[in-house]
Amino acid sequence: MERPRSLGVLPGSFNPPTVAHLELAQAAKRHVDEVLYVAPSALPHKDYFGATLEQRIELLEGAEATHSIASTEQGLFIDIARECREHYGDEVRLFLICGRDAAERILTWDYGRPGVVREMLREFELLVARRGGHFDAPPEFRHRIHSLDMSGHDEVSSSEVRERIARGERWEHLVPDAIVERVKKIYS
Repeated sequence: MERPRSLGVLPGSFNPPTVAHLELAQAAKRHVDEVLYVAPSALPHKDYFGATLEQRIELLEGAEATHSIASTEQGLFIDIARECREHYGDEVRLFLICGRDAAERILTWDYGRPGVVREMLREFELLVARRGGHFDAPPEFRHRIHSLDMSGHDEVSSSEVRERIARGERWEHLVPDAIVERVKKIYS
């Protein structure tokens, strides 16, 4: 099989996968040759709870037949990008796909030394969806950070699904139809 020239990498906790995850991947597909969902076994900014890694991958597989799915022991975007580069080759143009909130976290995180953001954005570019607000990339990084247009699920989150389940509210419309029953079994 021919390797893609451009790869969109969508890392996430997928706890559970939502319609927003699928829409994010579809939106990214307009910019890249291939989209890869990546489920880390360790999360740098969140506690690991809820579904197991195996269940999350099973849910992704049940929800998504169009794009590839992988897991990794890495949790940071830079490490995920480097692992993808090892697999896909140095010539692949990497785009990490995220929402506004994650992009802001990437750009403002205290990495303990100056210049880390610039180093990361040499390794990969960002495709950023609105997710609850407009994202304005800093001028020095605008050539490496691109807007990603989504049509309507940018406010949907895995947290909202779990909270609605816990409160006994409707949630089924927030996850892909193909996994509703499995989500109910895991999270109820």
